[in-house]
Amino acid sequence: MRIVAVISFIIGLVSTTQAQGLLTVREAVETALENNFEIKLSQNDLRVAKENVTYGNAGMLPAVTGNFSQNNNLQNSTQTQASGEKRSLKNAKNNSMNYGVSVGWTIFDGLAMFSRYDLLKENEKLSDLELKRTVLDKVSEVISTYFTIVEQNNLLQAIDSSITISKERLQTAENRFSIGKASKLEVLNVQVNMNEDESNRLKQANIVRNLKITLNSLMARDLSIIFDVEPDVEYDDTLILDELMQKAKKHNPDLQLIAINKRMAELELKRVRAARYPTVRLNTGYNFSETESSLGFVSQSNARGLNYGVTASVNIFDGFNQRRNERVAKIQIESSDLLIEQQNLTINTAIATAFQTYQTNLSLARLEETNEQIARQNLNITLEKYKIGTISAVEFRDAQENFINAVSRFNSSKLQAKLSELQLKEIIGNIDLN
Repeated sequence: MRIVAVISFIIGLVSTTQAQGLLTVREAVETALENNFEIKLSQNDLRVAKENVTYGNAGMLPAVTGNFSQNNNLQNSTQTQASGEKRSLKNAKNNSMNYGVSVGWTIFDGLAMFSRYDLLKENEKLSDLELKRTVLDKVSEVISTYFTIVEQNNLLQAIDSSITISKERLQTAENRFSIGKASKLEVLNVQVNMNEDESNRLKQANIVRNLKITLNSLMARDLSIIFDVEPDVEYDDTLILDELMQKAKKHNPDLQLIAINKRMAELELKRVRAARYPTVRLNTGYNFSETESSLGFVSQSNARGLNYGVTASVNIFDGFNQRRNERVAKIQIESSDLLIEQQNLTINTAIATAFQTYQTNLSLARLEETNEQIARQNLNITLEKYKIGTISAVEFRDAQENFINAVSRFNSSKLQAKLSELQLKEIIGNIDLN
């Protein structure tokens, strides 16, 4: 009866009991979004881009400058007057002080300032999309790692169950040996099988521990935190190729990035063309000056006043660099168009191949589910024969291993189906946790 109970445990594969330290996939994603360092760095890049979107950074606002200077001199001097009289002075002071405020404002530069401002806004959008792409990458990595833990943990539980069965088999073999119905060789074979299961368990437990460390790292939290995961891998088997293609055109971050790069190339051409027009700058200021001199006809003077003016400049000839810069900017726009076409083809190809893999993995999951049921029936029949002694321990071991392998392949196929689904959703730029 104990063997039957253990086999039933294998069939269920996982316990439905919620462990105290259960970490759901949603909680893992939320923790990573809050703590992951790469996401935080991308968020900071976006903050910098937002701070840079100002009229002053685009050159639209005036520049106000305060000026102050003071010069002091001490000198020994001898002067001969026209009358022939000599005048000597030691430590003569000659001091001057100037201070004021000046304002410079470029009021026209061929509209280049407006192009620069639009470029700053597009750069903000670019940083926002870079953040989105980083989030997609990290969310995909977290979910992938999480469900890999689920799959490997289920395999660990199956190995635990196999060890329990092996212990039952060993007890049965020893009982049969004690009454003369089995040889010592059968007992030794069962012991070897059990030791093999123990070795496999140590290796599998190490795999699970390392995966949990990796997930803790992705969530940027203490690597030693112990947690349990959900009992099963659930995947979406309702994805449709045409719908995925349409969503990718709207949401794929790489396509959106290239579209923004094209817009920035167009704005760069406008900025370059602005150099053909004159630049007009207004200048004004208010200054104060004070001087003090121990020599000369004026011993002290003060002055203050307003100055203002306008400066205009235009590029007449710069060695054909203007024409060259415009041609380069146009080529950049053409390259952006080509990149958009190339990226569309790349994404469509990626979706088509990923969808084919997704369908194959769905079929494999259904096939392995059927195979697992067949292996279970085979194990039940073999168990009954083993109990009445019509088959050897070696034959029972074969049935046991076949069932464990079938369970392993079934869980692996479900994981691959989930990873295929995740890959498709990452390509279209829309990962959900449903």
